[in-house]
Amino acid sequence: CLAKRMIKMYYDKAVKNRLKRIEGQFRGILKMMDEQQECQDVITQLSAVRKAVDRTIGLLVSMNLAQCVRKQVEEGQDTEELVKEAVDLLVKSR
Repeated sequence: CLAKRMIKMYYDKAVKNRLKRIEGQFRGILKMMDEQQECQDVITQLSAVRKAVDRTIGLLVSMNLAQCVRKQVEEGQDTEELVKEAVDLLVKSR
């Protein structure tokens, strides 16, 4: 779970589709550059990609945190450290 625990995470189709859309956005940006489009337009698209990546990171952290919290609660363990790790991951991603 999270950064320091070694548990396999299941990545659902929706998360993978998000990344495929981001991949498509990158290809579109490269095409814009090949076509020598305006810098402002390229930057706008890069900003959109960054926002999409940030949202995906947040989604992955929250999915992992929920999975880890459920496991810890089932085992009767404290979850405070998990929450701290999740926050640290989000901070590091910025």
